[in-house]
Amino acid sequence: MDFTLSPRAQDLQQRLQAFMDRHVYPAEAEFKAELDRHGRWHEPPVMERLKALAKAEGLWNLFLPDPVHGAGLSNVDYAPLAEIMGRSPIASEVFNCSAPDSGNMEILARYGTPEQQARWLQPLLEGRTRSCFSMTEPEVASSDATNIEAEITRDGDHYLVNGRKWWTSGIADPRCTLIIFMGKTSPDAADKHRQQSMLLIPRDTPGITVVRNLSVFGYDDAPHGHSEVLYENVRVPVANILLGEDRGFEIAQGRLGPGRIHHCMRLVGRAERCLELMCKRAANRVAFGKPLSSQTVTLERIAEARVLIDQARLLTLHAAWKMDTVGIKGARKEIAMIKVAAPQMACRVMDWAIQLHGAAGVSDDFILARSYAQARGLRIADGPDEVHRNQIGRLELQPWLPAKG
Repeated sequence: MDFTLSPRAQDLQQRLQAFMDRHVYPAEAEFKAELDRHGRWHEPPVMERLKALAKAEGLWNLFLPDPVHGAGLSNVDYAPLAEIMGRSPIASEVFNCSAPDSGNMEILARYGTPEQQARWLQPLLEGRTRSCFSMTEPEVASSDATNIEAEITRDGDHYLVNGRKWWTSGIADPRCTLIIFMGKTSPDAADKHRQQSMLLIPRDTPGITVVRNLSVFGYDDAPHGHSEVLYENVRVPVANILLGEDRGFEIAQGRLGPGRIHHCMRLVGRAERCLELMCKRAANRVAFGKPLSSQTVTLERIAEARVLIDQARLLTLHAAWKMDTVGIKGARKEIAMIKVAAPQMACRVMDWAIQLHGAAGVSDDFILARSYAQARGLRIADGPDEVHRNQIGRLELQPWLPAKG
């Protein structure tokens, strides 16, 4: 295993950290104030200013391993950069590295035709538009993606799309112009993993209704948001199919692997910041005549948080290294492991930080409550813990099982 960063990645790490200190952290309160002042479903002006600064400094599209469209970094090189960005709830978008756009850009860069890339990928790469990914459905257990029931039916040189989705993140953003939709084109196919397709749907296509915006523990995540969406006879050109009919599951696996590891990298960064807040609070707060830092329970929790964060970081780096050396398929066990470990670690560290802050911890005066809500959501998003544990168990058992046949 080699987690050594390339000289270029080391340079980007230093520049990114300096940018965060100089521009991003000071802008967090301004972002929140502008969001409340200008309307929750409009991008605060400060974000566009930050994006322009980041682009000018070359801190842009760092997530894309494709050197033609992105920075061309390995997963190991990108890991510490994602961790730095993850420290702030607003940072990933500043550098055009936020979900679901990052995953959608990877899909388009990997599977899109030249025409699809020109129409959809280029504006996303430039940060001029945003996108969403529409797969999860309220009526079925979507942790098993083969369950989805939304229909994509051929009608001449178009498809007709019908179905109900939810947790479609980003569709409420007024800058969203593209929906990547997953539905079934061959529901009767014997291979249940060859029934689904992915389709590029313009956001302004008739027949698309946002039924409601969903919150996570009361947080609406505006102006990004998560929505329940109804698709009724949405008419889309056949040319908008990605890769070809019945290859949606294949695309989904290619998308979710990098997406999962990016989430975990960011969670490590957020947990690190929450531990810092915990230490500052412990060092400066007095209760019953003694600083909180002198309490044994406080010291134990700080120590345990350090152990858990470092464990998750090393596990994530190992998964990144495996992806770089043997590919996404070869690293599927390691990706599943970090998807279980990182959100659980973050939830525990954040819970301790909230407890140490007392009533302030559950308020919005600190980033703790919102961070916990996001971390807890990630124990479900991109596959719940139970699904990943089952995969880990099967892969671990595989060499010990009797040969078939």
